[in-house]
Amino acid sequence: MIAADDALRSLLDPGDREKLAQICGDCVRFDEPLAPYTSWKIGGPADAWVVVETEGQLADVMRLCARRKLPWFVLGSGSNLLIGDGGIRGLVLRLAGEFAGIEVVQDDAGVNVHAGASAAMALLTAKAASAGAVGIGSLAGIPGSVGGSLRMNAGTDREMGDFVCEVWVQSPAKPQAHSVSVHYYYRHTSLARDAIVSRVTLVFDRGEAPAVRDEMQDRLIRRKRTQPIALPNAGSCFRNPEGDKAARLIEAAGAKGWREGGAEVSALHANFITNTGGATAKDVATLLARVRRAVSEKFGVDLELEVHLVGVFIE
Repeated sequence: MIAADDALRSLLDPGDREKLAQICGDCVRFDEPLAPYTSWKIGGPADAWVVVETEGQLADVMRLCARRKLPWFVLGSGSNLLIGDGGIRGLVLRLAGEFAGIEVVQDDAGVNVHAGASAAMALLTAKAASAGAVGIGSLAGIPGSVGGSLRMNAGTDREMGDFVCEVWVQSPAKPQAHSVSVHYYYRHTSLARDAIVSRVTLVFDRGEAPAVRDEMQDRLIRRKRTQPIALPNAGSCFRNPEGDKAARLIEAAGAKGWREGGAEVSALHANFITNTGGATAKDVATLLARVRRAVSEKFGVDLELEVHLVGVFIE
């Protein structure tokens, strides 16, 4: 954590602000607090909050970032993410407009789902289930957007990558949308760090829609019963180590109910940290470190973070 004034100073000059306004019009706000856009309801300001509605606009923004060497970050639904109290320097991009579209196409062989990166996973799974997409239940209850869920290869007994047919991305080096090949691993992929997912095609076998919907609903009910969805959280904080569950280790280490400021290790699910009111990024980061240390000391297991820490963390 740092306290230097330089880390909090905007990287944008007046020319950058003018150019962003030319590209995106009124869809640009400066020094915008990010807490309202995250599932933890935590996070300092962005130098620029830029809502991008078309692939053409995104290409123009990428060219500006490349030309001016401006850092950028894509903020989807804000789940699985801890933004520092000092915020994020440079541009924070929110994909909207055409990036939020979902199209479901059925044929005798299967169900094809074409989705923009900012489409909500909850809406995608509901639409796919209504079309009889077999296996969609394994993606049910994921709180994020399509692009974020793909990048982290989200899922339960099956993962996003099991169903992906095609991925289109954009980047500063190659601003126009283009198809790429992606390899999928546990909670991460081979996507380049500077690649922004713009759209995705998923392919499912086709089954009976009522049976698929019932199976997905059963999963959602179980998820709601075992997770602290009533309070702001970012989902599971730690990856499951091979052959074990992070929640079991955290609970066995005695960390359930631990608090730092407004952050608390959930009494309902030990791998969740909730914002009970007024929690800061520092509170959560401190609690994450305490939990990791406790599990390491008791079991010799070094838990890996599943949540991503971004931005400036200050005292």
